[in-house]
Amino acid sequence: MEITFEVLALLFVVAGVAGFIDAMAGGGGLLTLPALMAVGVPPTQALATNKLQSSFGSFSASFYFVRQGIVKLSEMKMAIIFTFIGSAIGAELVQHLDPGVLTSLIPLLLIGISLYFLLAPKTREDKNKPALRNNLFAFTVGSSVGFYDGFFGPGTGSIFTVCFVALGHFSLVDATARTKVLNFTSNIAALTFFVIAGLPIWEIGLVMAGGNFIGARVGAKVVLTKGQAWVRPLVITMSMLMALKLLWEQHQQWLLSMF
Repeated sequence: MEITFEVLALLFVVAGVAGFIDAMAGGGGLLTLPALMAVGVPPTQALATNKLQSSFGSFSASFYFVRQGIVKLSEMKMAIIFTFIGSAIGAELVQHLDPGVLTSLIPLLLIGISLYFLLAPKTREDKNKPALRNNLFAFTVGSSVGFYDGFFGPGTGSIFTVCFVALGHFSLVDATARTKVLNFTSNIAALTFFVIAGLPIWEIGLVMAGGNFIGARVGAKVVLTKGQAWVRPLVITMSMLMALKLLWEQHQQWLLSMF
């Protein structure tokens, strides 16, 4: 592939939009991965380069939420540890295995997430005992969703968010903030293994990282100022778009035969 100024400029803009969406509702990879592959980046390198640029965006949003006092890292220590471990294992395995099995299950999961947010009443922080204790939540949700993010990725932010709401009894804004911390954790873990394997294209990844960082910072501010008024519709929209995209890629012939 030829890396021109026009290609880099286009990817910078795409990454900025993706970072904005990702900070609020997840699903930025729905834009960046296809964009990378459209300009000629091979699939495995596209996945690795996407992790490189998205790490900057998730760091930007995480740092903003931590600095604003929405998230206390000390309270998330175990979740961070298990998410890192799960993502590292997933990133190592994806270099040797076909992720097709997981791919076929994700659209159904994303549709379920969309329906949950669409039909459930507006979320607010629940002071009652959460469904899972912190350590159990860290072990089950952190390790499994972290593994999925390292292994494949689409919808990770939405999955983390719904787990924090449904199992941790957090408000949607608090859940979004905690999601970005674990998203950054899983991104860094996967990126470490991809770098060791020599997969990221650094010139492209770093240019996109700049756009993603800026977009994520703006998105994080919108989360705190607009709250559920913006976050809830975006979570629903991005989850449904990702589900439809994956279903189309997997069952295009069958879907066309219905019309």
